[in-house]
Amino acid sequence: MQRARNDTAAGGEQRTFIISRTDAIGDVVLTLPVAGVLRSLYPSSRIFFLGRAYTRDIIKACDHIDEFLSWDELRQLPARAAVRQLAATGADTIIHVFPDAKIARLARDAGIRRRIGTSHRLFHYLYCNVLVPLSRKHSPYHESQLNLQLLAPLGAKELYSPGEIANCYGLTRLPELPPSIAGLLAPDRFNLILHPKSRGNGREWGLDNFRELIGILPQERFKLFLTGTAAEGQLLEPLVDEFPFLTDLTGRMTLDHFLSFIAAADGLLASGTGPLHMAAALGIHALGLFPPIRPIHPGRWAPVGPRARVFVYKTECDACRKTADCVCMREIQPRQIRDYLLTLPAPVRAHAGQK
Repeated sequence: MQRARNDTAAGGEQRTFIISRTDAIGDVVLTLPVAGVLRSLYPSSRIFFLGRAYTRDIIKACDHIDEFLSWDELRQLPARAAVRQLAATGADTIIHVFPDAKIARLARDAGIRRRIGTSHRLFHYLYCNVLVPLSRKHSPYHESQLNLQLLAPLGAKELYSPGEIANCYGLTRLPELPPSIAGLLAPDRFNLILHPKSRGNGREWGLDNFRELIGILPQERFKLFLTGTAAEGQLLEPLVDEFPFLTDLTGRMTLDHFLSFIAAADGLLASGTGPLHMAAALGIHALGLFPPIRPIHPGRWAPVGPRARVFVYKTECDACRKTADCVCMREIQPRQIRDYLLTLPAPVRAHAGQK
């Protein structure tokens, strides 16, 4: 078994990498800097990303990644066929950012020469041959920093700063917005996306707080958009009914168009969800609402971007650990969010949709 060992990066060396991260959209966004750092270390390399099918549009938008591999399709194949498909990539290295025993076994059976994983998964001792001493549970580092620690055996630094990570997303392959969506953006106001729900992936602020915020934001300065899935849109109907000036876009955009819409907007407010990390990666004002509870606190999951900002109630709230109805989230005051938004400069555009 090979422990983590630095291999000197050679800029002209031909390498083929697979980055494996088969969980949610936010996790995938925070893994894109792995591809960015790999690209900087090995400019002529070929980089595959193995992920869930519903994250495909995020991965395809990343300029650092050459090809997407669907885990949903791969895992439906007989084992031998899946092994052949992995081997056909010609990958010499796979980085198991999200540990998965089945993927680790397939990678070994496919003959991928270097298989990197954390030492804190027992099955990695069977299927990986480069182990990085990495434990996420009690680490003081951010998720994106922990992801990048898996690249230490490939010549990367052991620790990257949030500022360095913010420059490594590579989300530049964005499709053009349909005119019906692009035309909704106000050229003379701050276009703010409100994303109240989290699909169970984050502690929510609550509709009452969003209702209060919407009511105290000056309409002459802000144009407000409501986003989420179609199912979430049904839960958000009371807000739409109460505030006719609120533009309801729930269930109206594909993920790739949602990316482009976020990039064209000025800010997004949400709890620790995928859209919040998308907004940070795209460089707009990403305003995150977080509880102080480990391991879902902002120290681990804050948005990382040039205009990211976190709001968190300072008092510990251990009583909230066993319920999604989080007191410390509700205690973040709408007026605090309003006051911060009013400090942001008004956008300057030639026309709607132009940053």
